[in-house]
Amino acid sequence: MAVSVVPEHRARTGPAGQVVRVLAAVHTVAVFGQPVFAGVYLSGSYDGLGWHLAGANAVTSLGYLQLIAVMVLWFRSRISWPLVGTALVVIAETVQYFAGLDGALWLHLPLGVATVVGITVLTIAVLRVPLPGRVREARGE
Repeated sequence: MAVSVVPEHRARTGPAGQVVRVLAAVHTVAVFGQPVFAGVYLSGSYDGLGWHLAGANAVTSLGYLQLIAVMVLWFRSRISWPLVGTALVVIAETVQYFAGLDGALWLHLPLGVATVVGITVLTIAVLRVPLPGRVREARGE
């Protein structure tokens, strides 16, 4: 029988944490679609560029929704690392979005790779760590 290193009262993820988890997972799936759409365009289908733009709009929107959700999580439980991680990803995605619109591929491509890695690591962390719902739960009271 495995012994839990997390006390029972901290092992539960609250509703705000569940919303963060769902948004992070959907956000990650959307981010992984972006290189696929870019590849469709680079393979000769001009429609791929439109798909890439639609994907960029979806990814950016999901990033801002996730940012709002982690703000709520921080407000309720005072857990700051999801907020910091999401803020960094959203900043990178915003710069990425405008670099793509401007045609600055020297920035758009490497930042895209970094964004995929960043959101993947953040999502894995959010899914693995319990995210308690209230300050008193987080403090163990």
